[in-house]
Amino acid sequence: MNNPNSKSLAVVRNSSEEEGVKARILCFAGSTREASFNRRLALAAARAVEEAGGEATFMDLRDHPLPLYDGDLEASAGLPLGVRPLKELFKSHHGLFIASPEYNGSFSAVLKNTLDWISRPAGDEAGTVPYAGKVAALAAASPGALGGLRGLVHLRAVLQSVGALVLSEQVAVGGASTAFTSEGRLADERLQQMLDRTAMRLVDVAARLRP
Repeated sequence: MNNPNSKSLAVVRNSSEEEGVKARILCFAGSTREASFNRRLALAAARAVEEAGGEATFMDLRDHPLPLYDGDLEASAGLPLGVRPLKELFKSHHGLFIASPEYNGSFSAVLKNTLDWISRPAGDEAGTVPYAGKVAALAAASPGALGGLRGLVHLRAVLQSVGALVLSEQVAVGGASTAFTSEGRLADERLQQMLDRTAMRLVDVAARLRP
C-alpha cells in the first residue's frame, strides 16, 4: 500500500500481479479526525483493494489542508499551493475509494471543499481533467443504524457532475463504534464481504478503463 506521506501502514500484496500493471486506487476518508470511523473504513478499503489485485494509496485529508473555496482568492492569487499536488495525485490514479461521513444528511464540508478546489482549472487544463476516466467506489461508516447511507447520494451526484463514473456498489457500516476488529477488518463478515466485492469491482473496472 502506497502512502504519499510515508506513514506506516500494513501492506497486503497479490504476488500473482506484476508490478507496473496494477490498477492504482486512491483511498481516503472525507474526514480529518484521527479517530474517524471513516478513516478506519478507508484503510480497510485500501487493504481490500490490494487483496483484489490493485495498488492502493491511502491519503489523509488532514495532510492536505486547503482554505475554504473563495472565487476572489482564486482570481487574485490563483490556486492555493496544496491544490496542484492533489490534482496530480488524482491524475496519477485510475480510481478512487472514498469513505464519507454523513453530516446532516449530506457529506462533509472538508470533502466538498477538497473536491471543489480540485475541479478548478489550472492554466489551460480544464478542472475536470483530474476526474476524467476515473471510476469511484463509495462507502460510509456511522454510529447510526443507516451507516451514513444518506450522505452518499449527494456525494455520488457531485462526482458524477465532474465526470467520474461511480459504481452502483457501495458499503454502509452502521454501529461503527464496534464495527472494526483490532486487525482493521470489519467485524461483520457479511459487511467485510461487501467491502471485498466492492473493491474487486473497482479494481476490475479501473483496470479496464485505464489508458
